[in-house]
Amino acid sequence: MTPSPTRLLLALACCLATLPAMAAKVTRVEVTGLPDQAMEDNVRSALSLGNELDKDISARRLNYLLRQAEAETREALEPFGYYSPVITVKRSDRERAVGEPAPDRPGASSGREGDDPGAGDAQAQASAANEGARARSDRVLAVSIHVELGEPVRVRGYNVGVEGSGNQDPTVGAALGAFAPRQGAVLDHQRYEASKSRVAAALAAHGYFDAELVARKVEVTRAEHAADIDLRWTSGERHTLGPVTFVQSPNPVIRDSLLQKLVDWDEGDPYDAAELDRLRRSLTALDYFGLVDVNAKPEDARGNVVPITIDLTPAPRNVYTAGLSYGTLSGVGVSGGMERRYLNTRGHKALAQVEYATDRKMATLQYRVPAFAWLDGWYTASLQAVDELTDYVNSRRLELVGSRSGRYNEHLVLVASMHVLRERWAYNLADDGGGAIAPIDYTYASFWYPSLHAEYVDVDDRLDPRRGIGGTLTLRGGKGGADGSATFMQLHARAQWFHGFDADSKLIVRGEAGHTFTDLILDLPPSLRYYAGGDRSVRGYGWHEIGPEVETDNGTYFTGASNVVTASIEYERYFLGQWGAAVFIDSGSAFDGKKPDMHTGVGIGIRWRSPVGPVRIDIAHGLNSPDSPFTVHLNIGASL
Repeated sequence: MTPSPTRLLLALACCLATLPAMAAKVTRVEVTGLPDQAMEDNVRSALSLGNELDKDISARRLNYLLRQAEAETREALEPFGYYSPVITVKRSDRERAVGEPAPDRPGASSGREGDDPGAGDAQAQASAANEGARARSDRVLAVSIHVELGEPVRVRGYNVGVEGSGNQDPTVGAALGAFAPRQGAVLDHQRYEASKSRVAAALAAHGYFDAELVARKVEVTRAEHAADIDLRWTSGERHTLGPVTFVQSPNPVIRDSLLQKLVDWDEGDPYDAAELDRLRRSLTALDYFGLVDVNAKPEDARGNVVPITIDLTPAPRNVYTAGLSYGTLSGVGVSGGMERRYLNTRGHKALAQVEYATDRKMATLQYRVPAFAWLDGWYTASLQAVDELTDYVNSRRLELVGSRSGRYNEHLVLVASMHVLRERWAYNLADDGGGAIAPIDYTYASFWYPSLHAEYVDVDDRLDPRRGIGGTLTLRGGKGGADGSATFMQLHARAQWFHGFDADSKLIVRGEAGHTFTDLILDLPPSLRYYAGGDRSVRGYGWHEIGPEVETDNGTYFTGASNVVTASIEYERYFLGQWGAAVFIDSGSAFDGKKPDMHTGVGIGIRWRSPVGPVRIDIAHGLNSPDSPFTVHLNIGASL
């Protein structure tokens, strides 16, 4: 049957109504020719085309995005000083593969029940023909953007400075001296903005609150590949530090007269934000307050005198601790303690702590009084009792210590102390006939000695350092012994150096050296001798097992020595986020005389950056004896 003219016209109208525009899908954008990853990242973030990846877009939209890509790439390179790059945008397209789905199109019709059967056949034929045309015309594309940077724009004219009294300020001068880019350098806008911010911050940090920009201009002459910078401030007069007001809320717990002693300036001294930061750190270190907010208020200044308000929120008065422990020498144990953050409005503190394990018991009482004359710190009196029965010693001691600590600067803490020590110990054990091991032949000694201790830490992160150095130096010496005639002096140093290669790897170098000036080392109690072996010493060996030995019927006991030297080198790398591994080599000895008997251990470890600090599990093997067992070492917490 021949279709009527009406039906043919209807079929033709359906074909025209449903005929789609050309469709395309961009699957990949390649950027080549750029020497710097930051440039490439900036280009990619600027491309509108990047928002259309893996989407079906019309030919008109695609052509518009390709035209925009060149302009967007050019603009993205200007912050790096390249204003005349040669940019080539190419498309590499192909037809959709057989079976690859084409995008859905609105407006297509199909025959429905109740329609004219002839019209439905015509619509179905038109739809099938349209789908065939669509499958042939739709394409997928890869776009490549190649950049030839060309000659960069360099700084030609350079006029950067501060007018007024701030021109003579050393901190402001240092910021100006480090300003970049300078004359002859590539015009890098990011460095320019960062340098401008540093100068403004230096002016504010030293109290030039009225400083303002009187010139801010960067002129680029593209044809000459040159830029002229004109950036000038007028500083105004420097403000001064004014009175300090402490506000303790909801209730005051420490008297103002004590807190005022921490203020290390006189009213009228030149304003310096570093002084405020030092005061904030001092208040935080007291541990009286949960929140310390130091606010300078230049807007309330009178005659350029800036008042300082410090808002303080007291911390909970009591701190309670409890825990479980296990040590290969001490056995299973429990611990508990209480600290009183402030006993009275004068800021006195008290601490009581008990540790009770199978083979080690310890009790500590401590009383601290703020000491703010000369250096921020504490007067401390402490009494500690320790009872220790291990494989290498049977010891009981009581020690009374009085000390004065002070923070010399941001990195250095100094401690001077006086010690009174009473200790008894024994290495020889015997069987009492009932199967129990009882100590015999105790040695008793009493010593008094002063001590000077310095701790220096300059690292990027105290909890998990990647760069910097830390160390301690201790000098102590005194008199005592069983008959009071023994004398000694000790000098001990320990240092660690951290060098990060990148965010996930670092090198750790550690060293230790100590020497005792005495001819009667065996008259010194075990707590005053040096040992090597074990965690944070020489891994691959037992705790304190490197050094002089005493042979008894019940085994070998390590007595400690007058000298110690240890060294370690370790490489850490993180592979899976917070998880990593380490390899290391340790060597050292505790020895009498002049020649150390060095013991070396090697091993591998697992590292975990836990929420409470680094966790280190090491497996090590000592190299000095072929039948040495493997040892496992666990450390939790900061390296310093």
